[in-house]
Amino acid sequence: MPVHFKSACLVLEDGSIFEGYSIGADTSEEGEVVFTTGMVGYNQSLTDPSYCGQILVFAYPLIGNHGVPRLRTNALGIPIDFESDKIQVGAVVVAEASSEPSHYSAERSFSRWLKEENIPGIAGIDTRRLIRVLREEGTMYGKVLVEGTPQPIRDEIKINNPVKLVSPSSLKRYRQEDAQSKDSSPKNELKKQDSIVNSLEISERPTIALIDCGAKASIMRILLDAGAEVISMPWDYPLNNIEYDGLFLSNGPGDPKACTKTIAHLRHALGETRPIFGICLGTQLLALAAGADTYKLKYGHRGQNQPAIEIKSRRCYITSQNHGYAVLEDSLPPGWEPWFLNGNDGTIEGIRASNAPFRAVQFHPEGCPGPRDTQFLIEEFLHEVAEAKRQKRQA
Repeated sequence: MPVHFKSACLVLEDGSIFEGYSIGADTSEEGEVVFTTGMVGYNQSLTDPSYCGQILVFAYPLIGNHGVPRLRTNALGIPIDFESDKIQVGAVVVAEASSEPSHYSAERSFSRWLKEENIPGIAGIDTRRLIRVLREEGTMYGKVLVEGTPQPIRDEIKINNPVKLVSPSSLKRYRQEDAQSKDSSPKNELKKQDSIVNSLEISERPTIALIDCGAKASIMRILLDAGAEVISMPWDYPLNNIEYDGLFLSNGPGDPKACTKTIAHLRHALGETRPIFGICLGTQLLALAAGADTYKLKYGHRGQNQPAIEIKSRRCYITSQNHGYAVLEDSLPPGWEPWFLNGNDGTIEGIRASNAPFRAVQFHPEGCPGPRDTQFLIEEFLHEVAEAKRQKRQA
């Protein structure tokens, strides 16, 4: 253990103990222990609301080598380099953390970032052995215990319905013309000239109702840069209280079955013809609203190299994923079908209605971090919404 570092350990619910040293805040924490195979994008991963309260283990052996930039936001306050305005994970586990970052945008080290946000972190652990345990036994709860700190206090909301912690508390409307970045535009946003929707007059552009169960900032940026107006709403907000052209279901943490109010609202939306598109948790919520069932995966899909196969074309896309639940294929009701399958384990990665504009994918087309090979799916959805709005106005 390096000099001047406190000892720390990770204790799993099966009794396994992994000893290391503290690189984060002087506090202990408990939560579900999960791992990601991603090699890049730790800034985005740690701030992804889908990881809310979890203990995240990085498979990549060295984390923090390019440091952490300052928090930049656009004119609407949407983060540019992060997926939310704070670290969302409960704790971090790495094999090694770089103490001397090297990048032009770095303003602090990985360890300093954790300390500033009061997040415990452990390094010096054999993460290969730890991940082998999680793969063989499945994800489980654990505790990060830092020398000289009290035992963590269990947070029932984080366990039972963490969406409540990351969903906005009120309705908010966003428009592209108000969202010019104060800084240079990041490379992971759609260029305005590439968007079909952007070619439309402002009055013809679609209004998207975003059920925000912990939406990543990159999703909001992409929708806005593509030309849509976005109404962000709490996870339990009634849809009949707003006017919109298309419905977008965001990612988010936890068991989808805990979002009973969201599911009930979606059932009403399925009785209409306005297009619906979901990502990650949104896929599971859409499936439950349609009458299907979901289940917990043994150790989930978390990383940036997950193969997703489009069933009809048999084309395989490399995708970014972060989910611990999936849709049970045999439970899909008549009128619904699998759209994408995972190339590793054959689980459902997307669903769609046969005769209605309702579809969703488990992976993240927006990447951030990871590949954006499927970002065209969001653009197709927006074009479909705009066309439906045009036809409605002409009727």
